[in-house]
Amino acid sequence: RIEMHNFGVKVCVIEPGYFKTTITNAENLGKNFHACWEKLPAEIKASYGESYLRDFVATLKLLQKGCSANLSLVTNCMEHALTSLHPCSRYSAGWDAKLLYLPLSYLPSALSDAL
Repeated sequence: RIEMHNFGVKVCVIEPGYFKTTITNAENLGKNFHACWEKLPAEIKASYGESYLRDFVATLKLLQKGCSANLSLVTNCMEHALTSLHPCSRYSAGWDAKLLYLPLSYLPSALSDAL
């Protein structure tokens, strides 16, 4: 964003939260992770353990329950960034981006990593 300023280009960052899309579909992600898991060497599988994959896929399913299907929250940010005379540098779309990720980004790295 800052690098492009020297060229007269205004860059706006749109940081969406977790939305229901084909990309975030827990079933599709689970299949992809299982396919990747099958290709891993036995040594790596042993390091992580079978429970890692199972718990990860279960967490994906849990996260999907709380994500929004209202993609207009993201497209409204895009529209404002493109059409506004003075667009914001950053846009956060979705309740999780505003209430969790945005405040988390201002914390020191050690503290945000711990959370």
